[in-house]
Amino acid sequence: MMTIHELSEISGVTARALRHYDALGLLKPTAVSEAGYRLYDDAALERLQQILLFRELEFPLREIKAILESPGFDKNRALEQQITLLELKKEHIENLILLAKGIKLIGVNRKMDFTAFDTSKIDQYAKEAKAIYENTPEYKEFLEKSKDWTPERDKAMEAQIMGIFARFGELRGTNPESPEAIALARELQGFITENFYACSDKTLMGLGKMYSGGGDFTESIDNTGGPGTAEFAAKAIAAATGLE
Repeated sequence: MMTIHELSEISGVTARALRHYDALGLLKPTAVSEAGYRLYDDAALERLQQILLFRELEFPLREIKAILESPGFDKNRALEQQITLLELKKEHIENLILLAKGIKLIGVNRKMDFTAFDTSKIDQYAKEAKAIYENTPEYKEFLEKSKDWTPERDKAMEAQIMGIFARFGELRGTNPESPEAIALARELQGFITENFYACSDKTLMGLGKMYSGGGDFTESIDNTGGPGTAEFAAKAIAAATGLE
């Protein structure tokens, strides 16, 4: 586990920004110590990396949260995008270094090539990468529904959805195919559709797999409803949708 200050040193993100991410529900601490200190694990570090990628693509924090919580989010694709973006920036910096060395050696002259300052390749790649997420129907619908949300509304939505998971936790140990569990899965589906985006059975099933797939989502749900809640919710969702 890392403290907030250790995570700040590793990532370069200020502790103040990390606290802000916590308040937005964008990056919750893995645990809180008895003394009240935020603690983060490797899964939280991975999520922070994903957040930073989308910051490089100039997404607002609220929209980053929507993308990371989308059932269609592909962590491997996001990582490949980050690698490409970093390689382009590396190339840009290396060109600037060569230009600076040339100026130091021979001074400035009118024939010198100033294309090293050109960032069009970086800008174009960032634009194309961002468009991948902007063009999904779920993303567009979420933006429309949440355009007037305040931070208080964000917190209220998070509290309500976690309240549903708390009720899943109360059903742990029972049959996930029971009418009660299936009804709760449908309630979750209705809540997402009403407040975020149209949640089809296929989308709900994707969410269920994400909930039980480990990392921030699983830990957050299990912290709310107790160990095994995320897995139980995923099984109830599978029973409700009849999908695999």
